Amino acid sequence: MAKITDRQMTAKPGSNDKWLSEVAIWGHGSLVARITPSGERLFYFRYSNSSGDRVTYPIGTYSRDGLEGTMTLAEAGQRAKELAGLHKAGSRDIREHLAAEEASRIAARDAELDRLASEKADKEAEQARQAARKSVTELFEHWAKVDLINRKDKGAEVRRMFEKDVLPLLGSLAVADIKKGHITVVTDTMLARGVNRAAKIAFSLMRQMFRFAVDRDLIEYDPTASIRKAKIGGKDVERDRVLSDEEIHTLAKVAPEAGLLRSTEAAIWIALSTCCRIGELLTARWIHLDLIKGTWLIPAENSKNGKPHSITLSSFAIKQFELVRAINANSTWCYPNTDDSGPVCSKTVTKQLGDRQRQPEQGTMSRRSSKAQALLLPGGKWTPHDLRRTGATVMTAQGVLPEVAERCLNHTEENKIKRTYQRHSYTTEMAEAWYKLGKHLELLMPL
Repeated sequence: MAKITDRQMTAKPGSNDKWLSEVAIWGHGSLVARITPSGERLFYFRYSNSSGDRVTYPIGTYSRDGLEGTMTLAEAGQRAKELAGLHKAGSRDIREHLAAEEASRIAARDAELDRLASEKADKEAEQARQAARKSVTELFEHWAKVDLINRKDKGAEVRRMFEKDVLPLLGSLAVADIKKGHITVVTDTMLARGVNRAAKIAFSLMRQMFRFAVDRDLIEYDPTASIRKAKIGGKDVERDRVLSDEEIHTLAKVAPEAGLLRSTEAAIWIALSTCCRIGELLTARWIHLDLIKGTWLIPAENSKNGKPHSITLSSFAIKQFELVRAINANSTWCYPNTDDSGPVCSKTVTKQLGDRQRQPEQGTMSRRSSKAQALLLPGGKWTPHDLRRTGATVMTAQGVLPEVAERCLNHTEENKIKRTYQRHSYTTEMAEAWYKLGKHLELLMPL
């Protein structure tokens, strides 16, 4: 019988199946084609199995001249020749042989997929290991970009502390190598300087950063986890430093000779006479002050509790603000930074006051004030926050109700029932409290 031709394969279908067949290859099977009434053109390999039954095994579909299929006529002939070779070699049941081949192919494919998956897992594990080998400085920058940037100051204060106390000691070390001992080296170094509260804050920030790393699988465990914060510098002691009348009088005499900026000296008296937080003062804008009406609005974004706070300025406080305005009248800010792009750093006043309260045996720090003892007072070191406490204490000494003094401090009422049901604003009482405080401070000023 002649070979099947492309002309035969492309012939118009009939009403019944049309079968085409070639001569058996070596007597061990032949190529067969079928054209169905619907136009399908199919290839088969026909052979006799071990039982003598004739088997017609499908091997593909015809493809030529735009007809979709899996193989050309020549390719079908080659496949039939391969199967005839298998039959000749002793594989009497081609189906079983091909099924075994397919199983072997699938097993090989699965093994390859497993190998690729294993390689991918190893690659990912290595990437994780390399990520863990990032330095603490690199981790800090990642944390700053993702987390700290959302804070009110964009993480500026945290960065200042880390660059001063943490990164010089840990920055170059790999995150994965950080152990409990490394953390305590940082805190112990700070405790040795006597900055116990700062050491606690640094510890809390390091814990936040390393937990950030754990959450992102950069490390497996937090090296601060087994350290109790209470053990860092001992138990927190509530600060109760209040300047006496005698100390306020002394401060008024020594402050002009302490080498302070004139605006910083005024900040002392504004903080004392309004009971504001120093950060609220240093971020104040002139638009929120009315020195004619004697009012100062601290907007919600500047207050610690996120609530706006309106202060009635005494004549004493107005005088201090007028001194500041004479210096910075052309700025949006009451206390602008050097290029007038924003407010001055919130730590500026605290640093200036601290630099002038060093004990004689501590000496003078380089590139800092030479008047290192100029603001020392008998009751010990004082801070801007102590001025706030002192102002509230003076109020109550002048007969102001403690609840009114608390309102002047813009403290949030801790008692939920009082917060819910007591809605009296105390505006009049608060104005009277600031007036009494201002009058008392005027009496303490040197003649």
